[in-house]
Amino acid sequence: MIRINLLKPEKKELKETPAIPIPEAKVQKKIPAFSLILLLLIIAVFALFLFQKRVINKEKNLLREAQEEKKQLQDVLVKLDKLEEQKRVFEKKIDLINQLKSFQEVAVKIMDELSKNIPDWVWLTETTYNNQTVKIKGNALSNNLIADYIFNLENSPYFSNVNLISSTQKRTKNNQYLEFSLTTQYVLPEVISATSGESGQKQRK
Repeated sequence: MIRINLLKPEKKELKETPAIPIPEAKVQKKIPAFSLILLLLIIAVFALFLFQKRVINKEKNLLREAQEEKKQLQDVLVKLDKLEEQKRVFEKKIDLINQLKSFQEVAVKIMDELSKNIPDWVWLTETTYNNQTVKIKGNALSNNLIADYIFNLENSPYFSNVNLISSTQKRTKNNQYLEFSLTTQYVLPEVISATSGESGQKQRK
């Protein structure tokens, strides 16, 4: 005998289980944090860029100022070089003037001594002075007069080492004379003062 159960089958009660998080939900939570980190990184890079740009601009300004100062210093150096050159030129002129002045004093003294010691009937035609050496050219009526002139120069405190270079007989239509040339060393006044002082001390002793 067959039995048929016409009743509805009983439904088994399903127990509610906790929902398992879907992976997509995790991705949705991670996206905002990554965007925030990326945004912070971009801001940091931009801030670093601005800082570097500011530093570079500051260095450029310092370099420009240094170049301007260097240019100004170069202009100053050029002016200083010109002033130094002008100073050297002025110093040379002053030295030349002093040399000419001292030479003028020496020339006057030499000519005065040569004139004081010259005998009668002896006259000078040329006199040169270089490095304390005096070259004398002149005319005389006889060799004795030339010898007298050399003797007078040797006895002068302002001359030493008087040497006769030449003595040549010359004739004109109505006259006959000797053309002579001699050299001597001019003694500086400081040497004369020193020797005179030493001789005075010796006399006192």
